[in-house]
Amino acid sequence: MKRARDHATESQPAAFVRSVSLIRERVEDLSRYPFCIPAVRSLDVLSLHPRVTFFVGENGTGKSTLTEAIAVQAGFNPEGGTRNFGFATRRSESDLHRCMRLVRGARRERTGYFFRAESYFNVATEIEKLDKEPGGPPIILSYGGRSLHEQSHGESFLALIKNRFGPDGLYILDEPEAALSPSRQLTLLARIHELAHRGRSQFIIATHSPIVLAYPHATIYQLSESGIGRVAYEETEHFFLTREFLLNRERFFRELFDE
Repeated sequence: MKRARDHATESQPAAFVRSVSLIRERVEDLSRYPFCIPAVRSLDVLSLHPRVTFFVGENGTGKSTLTEAIAVQAGFNPEGGTRNFGFATRRSESDLHRCMRLVRGARRERTGYFFRAESYFNVATEIEKLDKEPGGPPIILSYGGRSLHEQSHGESFLALIKNRFGPDGLYILDEPEAALSPSRQLTLLARIHELAHRGRSQFIIATHSPIVLAYPHATIYQLSESGIGRVAYEETEHFFLTREFLLNRERFFRELFDE
């Protein structure tokens, strides 16, 4: 498996998280979830790109499980938010984070956020709950000042990345494209680029989007029934299938509809 370069260059900052590894002696039973997932079971050491690392793969291959474990190991709430969030709507995180090790770089992040599309509603609700309590400025001011529940899912996420995300941050995103149109996914890419280059931030992203995945010079890890390995963008099923469908959609329809 190829390894990502985790050292700094003149134009590339040192990574906040250099690598993630599985501590096998802490795993009690490899046949038990989530350790039975091939990508998790075969996990050794994954070097992370100082700017952007992607996890891709089919449903059920462990992308969200791995992303969640990294976030929890990094000190974030399993349901998302900053390190200051400690709420739990329903505890459902796996035990993977207990058997993982993050290798930190010498540089430490000033801020960070764990975004997961499936529980962002819960984060928005927690913000409203905390802002009803006395003391301190409203948290929602850091998100643009408008209730996240009074916006569409896509609008509220864009408010998050534009207002709450800042320089020198560690950002872990699980399917950020879930509520974004193709044009808004391009907006997301522009913000990632701004923060990763001028802002010297690091992103770890699980995605299904061929648009988001196209971010240049990122490290891409593909999770599958064969395990986990580094691939080029053009080698991902997301790129290949999307390109083939757009170029030959009538053939796809004939095969799908048995015509």
